[in-house]
Amino acid sequence: MENVMHRQQGVVLIMAMVMIVAVTTVAVTLMSTSSLDLKITNAAQEREMAENELFGEVQKIIAEQSAKKGQSYFMKSTQQMTNGKIEFTSGDTSNVLTNFNNGQLALKCPRQFSFTEGVVCNMTQLETTVEYGTKSKHRVTVVAGISQEMLNASEVN
Repeated sequence: MENVMHRQQGVVLIMAMVMIVAVTTVAVTLMSTSSLDLKITNAAQEREMAENELFGEVQKIIAEQSAKKGQSYFMKSTQQMTNGKIEFTSGDTSNVLTNFNNGQLALKCPRQFSFTEGVVCNMTQLETTVEYGTKSKHRVTVVAGISQEMLNASEVN
């Protein structure tokens, strides 16, 4: 009976070592998976924050320019802009305002229920960009079309 006990003690040790290796492998795999999940979640959160900042900045720029009335960038003709564009910064964003009018005349406004003779539209596009993430290597851009109604002096009596 003593011989049987001595032979089994080595098997138990080997089985215990195999179980420790298996449990350690499972633990390491779970830790690396959770670390990857955290990185994905942080990246999604950073992008969401950048988008929210960007939408807020677009609304702020439109409100500021609207308050300037006749001095607004939205009222400038193509000739008053460099190559039909105005580039400026606001907060952490870089912005490009592009005028889509051809020549000196403003475009006819998009069709409306009650069209008013002599009213034309100054069509512009505001492109706002923000960089985010580690070392600002990611970029989000929002493009907003703006149609500003105004009187055309050559058509008003």
